[in-house]
Amino acid sequence: MQFTVAIPMLDPSHYLPLARTAEAVGFSSVAVPESVFYPETVSAKYPYTEDGSRFWPAETPFLDPFVAIPAMAAVTERIRFYTNVLKLGIREPLLVAKAVSSAASLSGGRVGLGVGLSWIPEEFTWLGQEMRSRGARADEAIEIIRLACSGEFVEYHGAHYDFNRLMMRPAAPGQVPIYVGGHSPAGLRRAARLGDGWISVVSTTEELAVVIDKLAVLRREMERDHLPFEIKAISMDALEVDGFRRLAEVGVTDAIVCPWYFYGGDIEDLEVQQESLERFAAEVISVL
Repeated sequence: MQFTVAIPMLDPSHYLPLARTAEAVGFSSVAVPESVFYPETVSAKYPYTEDGSRFWPAETPFLDPFVAIPAMAAVTERIRFYTNVLKLGIREPLLVAKAVSSAASLSGGRVGLGVGLSWIPEEFTWLGQEMRSRGARADEAIEIIRLACSGEFVEYHGAHYDFNRLMMRPAAPGQVPIYVGGHSPAGLRRAARLGDGWISVVSTTEELAVVIDKLAVLRREMERDHLPFEIKAISMDALEVDGFRRLAEVGVTDAIVCPWYFYGGDIEDLEVQQESLERFAAEVISVL
């Protein structure tokens, strides 16, 4: 099992020192969140809280991942980075491909792309994208990003995106892995059919086991079960070695963690965050 440190909703000045610390103590990756803006009011409920409310305040800082990732890559050598998750439904895929291939080139191929759809109607309206077709457009967008990042002449003629032969350089070194987020039936089918892996929301180990079994069935049905496939998951009931062993047993290949929530102290303090990474590495990563 590998380990990713998630850096959600942090002070921007913490990104670089946390990336350096995570690399030094043995984490494999850093997961970078994405949010373009915070609508003062939204016309839909947040899908991952009981009452549908957003749990982060308007002032919460979110760096653009394609600014943050190259900055962190510049001060590290080994650790990888991926978005968790980029709202592909509100973005134009050729521009995403340009950002991804540029970041991958600057980092020496240490970039992956985690993608989702977005649930906020205002994001689609204000960014000039259609919400109703977001799933079908995301499917096409994944195909387009793979093609464009190759550095070869490519063309695409789909129901939602259409362009003639073009080349985008610099090409990404190697294939940029694409991980699909989401627990909906459509999201799981998208991950099984188009993804190099799947990213969970916060879940229990039992809930993850059920979803991972569903993904295995879907991948067999689609005759893609022979291909490498990562399971990147964050569990609410895995806090120590035995908990992460259970995650590995149900099929998780990459555990996403925020250790500063595990050990107490001021979770917004950089020193507390760094010390928690060191402690987690000593007590969990080095053991497993």
